[in-house]
Amino acid sequence: MAGPLHGTVALVTGASSGIGEATALALAGHGAAVALAARRVDRLEALAGRISEGGGRALAIEADVSDRGQAESAVARTVSDLGRLDILINNAGLMLLGPAVDADIAEWRQMLDVNVDGVLYCAHAALPHLLAAAQDSPREVADMVNVSSVAGRYPRRGSAVYNLTKFGVGAFSESLRQEVAGRRVRVSLVEPGATATELRSRNRPEIQEAQAQRFAGMTTMAAEDIAETILFIVTRPWHVAINEVLIRPTQQE
Repeated sequence: MAGPLHGTVALVTGASSGIGEATALALAGHGAAVALAARRVDRLEALAGRISEGGGRALAIEADVSDRGQAESAVARTVSDLGRLDILINNAGLMLLGPAVDADIAEWRQMLDVNVDGVLYCAHAALPHLLAAAQDSPREVADMVNVSSVAGRYPRRGSAVYNLTKFGVGAFSESLRQEVAGRRVRVSLVEPGATATELRSRNRPEIQEAQAQRFAGMTTMAAEDIAETILFIVTRPWHVAINEVLIRPTQQE
């Protein structure tokens, strides 16, 4: 499939729904071969089928990125099956909200495992391939895009550990950006606000109800809105780096 990303290979984590799914479709639609990583392999296979039917190339990889071995295997399979790795979209994430007082520590651990460890494992495994791709790609650049959240800039009550994980992703991204920018690997941070995805569905019913009330009457963003932003980032010429993007619905405070 022709396009500005023709000849490149992208790995998208959390690709079974929401922002990950929309981003995979956008990248494939602009010429990238796409590896799709998530736990729900049935959804990945369906998405890979849609991409193939549209003339693209996709690889479904069942993986839980909070497991180091599975994260490393996802990167290795991408390179072995698709030939290289030019773009990593660290999108897999988990949001479990609620008061810190008397919180379920297991929920905190789950967010740290996915939102922090998952990003680190995938980034560490991908970096050698991204550095190599930056040297031999016609684009003359490679990209890592870490999907964070508005919660990585503005803490709110009831989301203390979620805030912690997203602030951490922002700090990691900026430090890494400084380290590899001179070698033509761009590290970008995308911080979406309220977006219509499945992210809130893992919360307890009372938390889901509170969230629904908070955003009642607001026109939230669609996953495709975030995917378009990510596509813009990775299709800039090599000398242009979009370091950080905060993107919110017009009505969000």
